[in-house]
Amino acid sequence: MRIYEYGRDDIGILFESLRKRSPEGNRDVEEEVAEILKNVRERGDEALYEYTLKFDGVPVPEDKLEVPRKEMQKALDGLDENLRKVLERSADNIRAFHENQKERSWFVTDDDGTILGQKVTPLNRVGVYAPAGSAPLPSTVLMDIIPAKVAGVGEIILCSPPQKDGSVNPMILACAVIAGVDRVFAVGGAQAIGAMAYGTQTIPAVDKIAGPGNIYVATAKKQVFGICGIDMIAGPSEILVIADESANPEYVAADMLSQAEHDPLASAILVTDSKVLADAVLKSIEQQAEKLERREVIRKSLEAYGAVIVVPSIHDAVTVSNRIAPEHLEISTKDPFALLPEIRNAGAIFLGQYSPEPVGDYFAGPNHTLPTAGTARFFSPLGVYDFIKRSSVICYSPRAFIDAAPYVVSFAEAEGLSAHAESVRVRCTNKYAGGSEPR
Repeated sequence: MRIYEYGRDDIGILFESLRKRSPEGNRDVEEEVAEILKNVRERGDEALYEYTLKFDGVPVPEDKLEVPRKEMQKALDGLDENLRKVLERSADNIRAFHENQKERSWFVTDDDGTILGQKVTPLNRVGVYAPAGSAPLPSTVLMDIIPAKVAGVGEIILCSPPQKDGSVNPMILACAVIAGVDRVFAVGGAQAIGAMAYGTQTIPAVDKIAGPGNIYVATAKKQVFGICGIDMIAGPSEILVIADESANPEYVAADMLSQAEHDPLASAILVTDSKVLADAVLKSIEQQAEKLERREVIRKSLEAYGAVIVVPSIHDAVTVSNRIAPEHLEISTKDPFALLPEIRNAGAIFLGQYSPEPVGDYFAGPNHTLPTAGTARFFSPLGVYDFIKRSSVICYSPRAFIDAAPYVVSFAEAEGLSAHAESVRVRCTNKYAGGSEPR
């Protein structure tokens, strides 16, 4: 893992390498995904059967794409009792947090009778994708379904790749039931995204798709955007830790390793004003990594995208962090709240030495579906607001209309849109239609 000295070393190379991890721009993948989506759009379930056999090695009998409700309930009932309590407690925390994000319709009335407002409407149907590769993420099922449920979405469906026996991962099924899913389908990959976007004989088309996935899933989501909505294009996981000499190096090292174990493309970065801490963290990373099951994944991740950046001051650390715009930002300093106003770009912010990133991943309540690869500059965490739409409401009284008419006509004529102007004139007096201002 490379050490950079801010102001002396060119850390622009690091920034560029982090940006390149974004799951886009691979022409071969884009062409393959486009062909998959075309087939799903044209052939529906038949294409899903073929792709499930080709990519997952699972022959799906016709009419067996949907997981029966009793199988979903069996997965929940089969959980270890303590694990079920953990999942349900986590779900309660997620639900309670997202209840605070609910928006309500509102209206304002002026003295002249004008009524203006905003009508908030939940989406009708949402699709959630749950990956189930080398490291299935049932926690993401809770994070993606519960906000949609809180928003009041009419129907929530979930797609997840089948295991070799044709079943869906039982932990994913259990979490889906706890979160309140309506239907589950055993289909994965780009073909699942196409099915939810276009609809097939079995899988209904949705208004929006949420959930992470590999480069094929991410590329498919990008290509169907416009047919339906998507939450974001999620890339590999990342963490940035801002720490000073007060930080515990073992804690910092452990938190960096917790992200590096996700994927060889994951990124873990420490930014500190203490060379002593930097050295201690590097030593602790080596010691702790040797004891971890996914140490080979961790090694690849840290070699390619791990870094320690030594800065002159903690405020320089904030500058670096804002430029990277990390998915997860931990602030482990004497007074972490003092830096909070300076943070402009981060998906989730963890303050203090006892707020490690995994607490947010599993239990605290805020959503862990977060913007990656620098997109925290303009994206937010997944939330209730992603599963609603807003309609403007406009109602003018005759008096308010007459007062506004000359302004609207002038604006329309300035744009050369005479029919717009006439739409207003036709409602006014004949005197006004001849060119005089209404009174």
